[in-house]
Amino acid sequence: MLRPILTAILFASPLAAAPLTEVVLTQSDGRIHIEIGGKPFSDFYFGPDAPKPYLHPLRSADGRIVTRRFPMEENVPGETTTDKHHRGVWLGYSSVNGFDFWQNEFSYNNKLAGKVVAVDVKTIKDGFTGTFHWLSPPGQAMLEETRTMTFSGDARLRIVDVEIALKALIDTKFGDSKDGAFCVRLAEPLTEKNGGIITNSAGGRGMKETWGKPAEWVDYSGVLDGEKLGVALFDSPESFHHPARWHVRDYGLLAINPFGSSAFDPKLPDASFALAAGKSIHMRYRIVVHPEMKPGELEDIYRQFRRH
Repeated sequence: MLRPILTAILFASPLAAAPLTEVVLTQSDGRIHIEIGGKPFSDFYFGPDAPKPYLHPLRSADGRIVTRRFPMEENVPGETTTDKHHRGVWLGYSSVNGFDFWQNEFSYNNKLAGKVVAVDVKTIKDGFTGTFHWLSPPGQAMLEETRTMTFSGDARLRIVDVEIALKALIDTKFGDSKDGAFCVRLAEPLTEKNGGIITNSAGGRGMKETWGKPAEWVDYSGVLDGEKLGVALFDSPESFHHPARWHVRDYGLLAINPFGSSAFDPKLPDASFALAAGKSIHMRYRIVVHPEMKPGELEDIYRQFRRH
């Protein structure tokens, strides 16, 4: 069972002074549309058209799109078209019993590619809960994923709270790989290559000081359409292998990876992990889409998050 997520209480911060805004969800076939404060925030796609569920796009409180639009949208001026498997916000991993749930776009024709299919998805107050099966290429269900995502915000912030349980339906091994697992692909103007700044809870700055390093949170900030905006990703102390390492890149990938170790640093031991049939692991994350912040404000928000 996933424990309830407290999204009504945000944090004792100047940014939370504004009242919380209403969240409205509309579910249709294979899709949930999310509005916060009467404005579009995102859509969750879980139909058969994609190899794994994803959230796209993420918007700031003033409506700016902070995630890359490709491959969901083609020919967006200024956008790169590499890494088609980077769809908005997603969960995936490259080594599950030797199968690939990372580079698993249908168009890749990857013989090792698995896929994640929805079993049941339903809306709840301020969010949704769903059950998904991770299928091997022959179609065997290896993992049962239970996920709850809830949404909140105020005049300046947008919040996504995520709880994930992965239950092994058969004996399952997660290999030690850099490619995974819970991820956001940022809009081009926010990337380090275009002047964006990556920071983490350990004081690291830039890709060289944050990639592959353990941290409680990582923030990716820059200027988008003339506004200073950022996207932070938090890891809860309750999560599997907290504090996890981070697959964060100068081209806009922001990913928390609780499975990789020696893939980031060859001097470290192999962290391959065996999950026996019937056993589960749990992760709790938060995405914060925010405006420019004063020193210490993001850490204050993180401390409030870890208390709930």
